[in-house]
Formats: sequence, C-alpha cells, structure tokens
Amino acid sequence: MITIITVICILIAILLSSFFSSAESALTGASEAYMADLEKNEHNKRAGMVLNILSDRSRAVITTLIGNNVCNTLGTALSTNLLVNIFGTEGVAYATLIMTFLLLIYGDMLPKSYAVENGNKMALRIAPIIKFWIWVFKPLVFILQKIVKLSFKLFGIKEQSSSEINLAEIRGAIHLYNGNEITREKEMLKSIFDLPEISVYDVMNHRQNIYAIDVDLPLEEIIEKVADSQYSRIPVYRDKPENIIGIIMAKSFLKTCLRHKDNLDALHIEDMYSEPWFIPETTTLSQQLQEFQKRREHFALVVDEYGTLEGVVTLEDILEEIVGNIEDETDKDDEHLINKNADDEYIVDGQTPIRDLNRQFNWEIVDDDFVTIAGYLLDMTESIPEEGQKFIFDGFEYEIIKRQRNQLKQIKIHKISEKGKD
Repeated sequence: MITIITVICILIAILLSSFFSSAESALTGASEAYMADLEKNEHNKRAGMVLNILSDRSRAVITTLIGNNVCNTLGTALSTNLLVNIFGTEGVAYATLIMTFLLLIYGDMLPKSYAVENGNKMALRIAPIIKFWIWVFKPLVFILQKIVKLSFKLFGIKEQSSSEINLAEIRGAIHLYNGNEITREKEMLKSIFDLPEISVYDVMNHRQNIYAIDVDLPLEEIIEKVADSQYSRIPVYRDKPENIIGIIMAKSFLKTCLRHKDNLDALHIEDMYSEPWFIPETTTLSQQLQEFQKRREHFALVVDEYGTLEGVVTLEDILEEIVGNIEDETDKDDEHLINKNADDEYIVDGQTPIRDLNRQFNWEIVDDDFVTIAGYLLDMTESIPEEGQKFIFDGFEYEIIKRQRNQLKQIKIHKISEKGKD
C-alpha cells in the first residue's frame, strides 16, 4: 500500500514539474502586445491577468523555478527511498537513471517544446494557476529577487531596461514578418523607427532647387510670381538667393493683395512675410517632426554649422519618409523622374535622393555621406563626369546622360546581375 502511494506521489511530482517547466517557457515566450490587444479589443480577463504576471517577469520565472525544483527534488527523493527499500544500495543508481529519464523527457523537454509552440495560448490557460503559486511563494520569491539583484551588482552585471527590451522586440517583430498582406505597413513601421537616425539634411530640398523671390522686385511682379508658383510657402531673399529674409504665405498674401488691388501702393512687402525659421542640418527627423507639431509650422530652412543655407525641409518631406512619395495636382511630371528604361535599368534625375532609390528598388547604394545620386557620383569619380561616360561602383553601372554646366542632370543606372559580375 505504501509503495503504491509513493509511486502516485512520484507521478504527481513529475506532472507538477512538467507544469512548471511549461509555464516557465509559456510566460517567457508570451507576447505582451498580443495580450494587450486581446484585453483591450476582446475584453479578455485572462489576458489582463497574463499582463499583470508579465509586469514582473522575474517574479514569475522564479516562481516556476521554485516549483520545478521542489517537485524534481521531491520526486527524486521519493523514488530513491522506494528503490533503496526494494534493491538496497543499488536502488540509488536505479533511481538516478529512471528519474533522470522521466524528468528530462516528461518534466522538461516535452512540456517546454509544447509551450514554445503555443506560448500565448498556454499562458492564457495557466494564468490563474500561476497567479496562485506566485501568491504562495511570494515571501520566498521576494528574498530570492533581492539575492539575484545583489549578485548582479557584485558581478557588475547591468539589468537591461524594459523600454530597451520592448523596442528591440518591436524592431525584431517587424523585421521577421514575412506576410504579404501588410507589406506596405511593415515598411512604414520600419521607417518610423528610422526617424531618430535620419537627419533633415538627408531629406531636404537642396538650395539650388528652392523657389525664392527677390524682395526688391516691384510688388506687381512679386504678385505674379507668387500666383504662378505651385508652392504654398515661398522664401523671399535680398541681394542673393542664399540670404533668405522671410517666408510668404501664398494664400494670405494673394488675399491681401486682392483686397487692396485698387491701391497696391499702400502695401509694403516687408509687412507681408513672416520671419524665417532656421534649423541645423543635424536635426533628426523625429526631433523636427515634434518641432513642426509644437510650432504648428510646415516649413523650415536648413543651415550648416556656419549658418550657410543648405536647403528646405517641409512636413511633407518627413511624411514621405514614412509613407513614400506623396503627389498632388501641383507636382510637376518632369521633376525627379525615375523612368524604367529596361530590366534593372533606370534613367533618373541627378537630384534624386539615394534613399528613394534604395527604398523603391531595394538597392543598397551607400548613402552615408551623400544625399543625391549626382553627389554620390561626383564624390566617387572625384571629378565632374562628361556626358556619355560610364562608371561601375558596387554592382551598379552609371552612365551620364545629360550634364548642364557642372550639374549632372540625368543618369542611367543599371544594376549588374550576379551572373553579369562574374
């Protein structure tokens, strides 16, 4: 009778060991994002319970480890005692072999393998039971957590913050997703996480492409230029285009002129433009996006460390980094063209940003030190190439199609296949 009870107790210990092993894997592998969505959108109470448990993962893991070790020790002790009574001292060896096999297969490998494959599902099932055991082992867990933290300090181990872990998990989840139904959303999410690493210099419109108006022109001519422009905000300069002194808001400017159309001499251009907003070229897109929101502005002038005008960045430029190119009825068809000429061959405007090419065609042209494809070629060739010249850099063939003075206006890009490179 005693032997039967002992065997039953050993089996219960193995089952409990199996439970705690699977619980450990399920809780460490459960997705907080999935549980948060389940709780918020489906009002799943168990998901909320899992989130509560996961709010202190170390507490949950220590609880499962305590339960697992207690069960393993108890099962091993009972089996050793039982087999020693039956076989004598040889029972120790038998107990060691039998319990090692049973605990390895049924107490560890099988339950953990199942939990890894069904982490979220199992976490929801076991949440109430684990919550009970957390309460039972609470005093012991508290002591062990203190010992673990003290040990970290003694060995100089720094605990990683939860925000760093969560950010890494999100980046990894986005990178690993291979589905086709939300491919565009995946790219957008990746772009959002890249905003703190991209400067406004990388996405700005270069100063040579800025449409600006000389403030000393007659008012009638300024009105005509503003009316003919496709832009809602137009810089005005004095003496030279790089000397921006103000920004005209096209809509309000034209309204004011219309109200005073019979007496334009009463208007003074100095009263009709706002102060320009200058920002350093090192400002990141995430910082600039926040500043646009804070100031309720959509337009800023980019300057280098010496205060020299580099270009213009707008809210639309930053949004395009996230969602891709945004075109409206005012965009000109002949600006920044990327025309497909043949398979893996394109004719592009020299001012096309390398980032746009890499993102659109999944290329890997190095853009660390260059913004436009023309700038890249000028640097790589260390010259101003002539029309018709061809160059090969890092798996791409470049041909200068059109050059205007010292500017590379059109470039043919051909991606050389792996076979072609051989």
